Amino acid sequence: RYHIPYPTIDVEDPEARLTVREHVAAGAVAVSRSAWRFARRDGDRIVPDASHIHLAGGFEPGKIFQLVYRAQDPPVVGLGFLAVRDTGSFLRFETSPRDNPCAGGIDHAYVFGVSQTGRFLRHFLYLALNQDETGRQVFDAVWPHIAGGRRGEFNVRFGQPSLNAQEAVGDLFPFTESVQVDAITGQRDGLLARPGARPPKIIMTNTSAEYWRGDASLTHTDVDGRADVAPGDNVRAYLFAGTQHTPGSLPPPLADPNTAGRGRHPFNVVDYAPLLRAALVNLDRWVSDGTPPPANAVPRLADGTAVKPESTGARFAAIPDVRFPDRVPTTVRLDFGPDTTRGIVIELPPKVGAPFPAFVSAVDADGNEVAGIRPVEVQVPLGTFTGWNPRHPEQGAPGDLMSMMGSTLPFARTRAERESSADPRPSIEERYPSKAVYLERVRAAAGLLVSARHMLADDVETVVGRASQEWDLFQKGL
Repeated sequence: RYHIPYPTIDVEDPEARLTVREHVAAGAVAVSRSAWRFARRDGDRIVPDASHIHLAGGFEPGKIFQLVYRAQDPPVVGLGFLAVRDTGSFLRFETSPRDNPCAGGIDHAYVFGVSQTGRFLRHFLYLALNQDETGRQVFDAVWPHIAGGRRGEFNVRFGQPSLNAQEAVGDLFPFTESVQVDAITGQRDGLLARPGARPPKIIMTNTSAEYWRGDASLTHTDVDGRADVAPGDNVRAYLFAGTQHTPGSLPPPLADPNTAGRGRHPFNVVDYAPLLRAALVNLDRWVSDGTPPPANAVPRLADGTAVKPESTGARFAAIPDVRFPDRVPTTVRLDFGPDTTRGIVIELPPKVGAPFPAFVSAVDADGNEVAGIRPVEVQVPLGTFTGWNPRHPEQGAPGDLMSMMGSTLPFARTRAERESSADPRPSIEERYPSKAVYLERVRAAAGLLVSARHMLADDVETVVGRASQEWDLFQKGL
């Protein structure tokens, strides 16, 4: 996304390698060098181009292509970390109002990152950069949102900061703030393990999508998959249950607005924005007056709410017209060579080792998640809401998951509809005698979230109003 390629050093490079995989779990097959070239289409012509590749017959949707080649003209990747640190320090501590428009006006400084920038913040913490050149703490609080357990190629030679693929440098150990030892590789590390880390208050919020991506649970379980790892006193971790990477909308779009990709099921409509607003207030109070935020709310092995993704398959297989994914992504151990810790990648593609364990939330009888913070849409449901959605058959690899998108699986509207389709989930009319009763229950659920400090009182009417729209949409059909 927004990718700026590194040009090849030689458009005729005979050592450049292109491989293709049928799906995420398949082995890579080499594409003959004579079948592709560094080139692009210009009208009816194919012209040499150092920043594009052209494959005879075209690239088949759903297949995974990987190109390894000698590149040139790399910028100095990693300066962005210093720019964020130094800008934060300047705005916070520079006393000259002529130079600093915020001089004397900042009591506390927070930094928030979403998805890619959330991964950037995890990497920022890992590099112990939350202190300026004089040793002062720059940010009182850091909030990586929907970053899962990943970092990124933000401090690597020839790094690709835009990269969102798995089996990349951003998927490397460690994942938890506290130090762990990987018994398989012998590595010992933690996100805040470096001297001088000056750890801030940290809030981590993730959706179901980051768990089904295979990495979010690694932020609070050990790498053996045997025990929970409690976040430190300065950390809070929350799962927004039954949500996709970005807040859902009514009605759901037919295609992913970012990629134009289509899913087998309608996209997830749950809007978790109210939970974000409450989390911001909780973070501010935590820093400004010491009021601790609500306790961590994530799937846990100890109470059985953290389960293997495949264990939920039978529940979804019973729902009419639902396709459970053939494959669920996992994060694997990767070896990019001996100098990876110095930001130098030698092994491309990397040597692939054993997978790390991956867990998701257990689900209830409807297929809705039981762990984490449950939005009103999940507490008072009109359907089943997931953080996963298989690819549409027309887009290839139908057994694989879309990136970041979830599903809405509506309940039958009436008992007759449910019985005719053999849907095991009670219908809407069997759950709620009327729309008014449904909205009363939504309001009560919102009140519980307010009491738990996971929703602001100011948002209750907005949430109830949206629930009314959701009812009308589900009655008409998605």
